[in-house]
Amino acid sequence: MKARLVQHLIFLLKGMGMGAANVIPGVSGGTVALITGIFERIINAIKSFNLTALSLLFSGKIKELIIYVDFYFLLSVGIGMIASIISLARVLKFLFESYPVFIWAFFFGLIVASVFYVGKTIAKWRFSVYLFFLIGAAIAVWVSFMNPATPNDSFLYLVLCGVVAICSMILPGLSGSFVLILMGNYELVMIDAVTQGNFTVLLPVVLGGIVGVIALSHVLSWVFKKYKDQTIALLTGFILGSLSILWPWKQEILSKNSVGDLILKEGNPIVQGYNLILPDAFTTEVIIAIMLALLGFGVIALMEKYAGMQKGR
Repeated sequence: MKARLVQHLIFLLKGMGMGAANVIPGVSGGTVALITGIFERIINAIKSFNLTALSLLFSGKIKELIIYVDFYFLLSVGIGMIASIISLARVLKFLFESYPVFIWAFFFGLIVASVFYVGKTIAKWRFSVYLFFLIGAAIAVWVSFMNPATPNDSFLYLVLCGVVAICSMILPGLSGSFVLILMGNYELVMIDAVTQGNFTVLLPVVLGGIVGVIALSHVLSWVFKKYKDQTIALLTGFILGSLSILWPWKQEILSKNSVGDLILKEGNPIVQGYNLILPDAFTTEVIIAIMLALLGFGVIALMEKYAGMQKGR
């Protein structure tokens, strides 16, 4: 019982890491899931919500249903994510407003380390694995430098926004909100529709999200079993490509409407992208940023070392 409790506490902490990642601009919770070794289990758990699960529910076999859908695992991760988002949102908002370079540097170090350690899980590097790694990196870089599209409130496009946004939140290296900005519907969905309770817009997006998460979980589960090395290489490439979003020194590109006025959310301008720059001089700020990046790398290294010790027991 004690061992099971400790295990679920660890899942809760990993869920908190995913929640924190979803709060951070440009970072995907899927990256943390992949780094901490629960990505595949999450995908398989989501995939288990199928006709068999419905059959167990309607036949009253609750215990079997709980085991089949890996309920307690999902509950632990879910509670951790929600708790993290609620508790860290304001803290991270303050830190990003007050010390943006330092925070970006720390997360840059985290992601650099994750590329190395996630890549180490690939059993055998061969041509197809290298190819998928390069494709993943290229896609992530291309997405990060794309210009946003214009708003589109058609039903099918809103469904597509839901599919793409939820898939981006699950896939390591891709941010759902960032992709929604690129598709031109961030303001329409996340600001106007949510604040006004416009279900004409929200329902197609939610529908697309449900379809997307179920479909993606089945696809990822299948490819993980058939082409595990290639899949991890592709996802590692995604993570590497996302480093351009996390570069500490950058100038914000603010979102504007058709007449050139800034688009605001809660009184603050919406950032649609960044121009990456180099620091002007080797200042104290640069030294601290480098140290924090190394600290971020060290955090992942310690996590990997601890995980290796646990496996060796």
